[in-house]
Amino acid sequence: MNQNRKISRKITMVSAGLIFSMALSPLQVSAAASTEILQTAGVASILETSLSTEEYLAIAEQAQGALWGYTNLGIAHVETGNLNVREQPSTDSKLVGKLPKNAACEILGTEGEWAHIQSGEVEGYVNLEFLLTGPEAKLEASSLVRTVAISNADGLNIRAQASMDSEVVTQISKGAELEFLEDQGEWIKVSIDGEEAFAAAEYVTVEEKLDTAITMTELLYGEGVSDVRVDLVEYAKQFLGNPYVWGGTSLTNGADCSGFVLSVFKKYGITLSHSSRAQANEGTKISVSELKPGDLVFYGNGSGTINHVAIYIGGGQVIHASSPKTGIKISSYNYRTPVKAVRVIND
Repeated sequence: MNQNRKISRKITMVSAGLIFSMALSPLQVSAAASTEILQTAGVASILETSLSTEEYLAIAEQAQGALWGYTNLGIAHVETGNLNVREQPSTDSKLVGKLPKNAACEILGTEGEWAHIQSGEVEGYVNLEFLLTGPEAKLEASSLVRTVAISNADGLNIRAQASMDSEVVTQISKGAELEFLEDQGEWIKVSIDGEEAFAAAEYVTVEEKLDTAITMTELLYGEGVSDVRVDLVEYAKQFLGNPYVWGGTSLTNGADCSGFVLSVFKKYGITLSHSSRAQANEGTKISVSELKPGDLVFYGNGSGTINHVAIYIGGGQVIHASSPKTGIKISSYNYRTPVKAVRVIND
């Protein structure tokens, strides 16, 4: 698939979607002001030519899917951390989930300063002050949407090259998402934590999507977990959605996988190297079945050489600085095959 053609198609879809929405709900502004608005929206070039109603509707029809499955799109707009999703429209109400920075939701309705939303498996209320809506949400979403390859098979082999004879880099579970790079026909080129690899096209589905909310169940730790582990995991999750930067150690401005781990544990007086391979030898090796929140999970290439690290947060989940495109994110601990687990918290 030609990537330039793909990008051009996305821009056309977003622009057409804006045209259609403006046609349905015309702005009450002067001719000069409307031209400025359209130029700001990036669609002035399309409207410079005179088109019939039928032609505008045809463009809008081509733009179906430009909202990625949402009919009334909202985007979490917070500086850092996550937007709280509550059971009722009140700050005193029970938390039912977290909407990460830049994640998307369907706005079901509004009640005063609150929006009733659905995002992934989470339904509840968020404060409208921290939610982009309307044209702002559509424009923001166009820069946030990501193309992913979703595994349709359990234990899917991810290979170093586009060949069945190539080395197996890792295996991924059914439903796991990998960053899409290129459609090569029988093979899909993907990025797995920043490294290029290949998946057989017949075993994956390629689609565009926006990030969604995290359920409280996904954030649970389990019983018998020490206070320091709970605190460390809560601290790490504050930086969900922040950027990935190769060689970085900043939890806010950017870190790579080992830099993220290093900086989280530094707050708790634990010194670790800035290398996933070195960190794998800086604690006590444990089995995956023994994992507790705050333990480290390591991943490697086909030969078993460690090249990535994540922090186990409980509930079968890890948090990690994954890649420049996805930043700090939460994944299933077995989104790719773990090669080692290490305990560095002695409690």
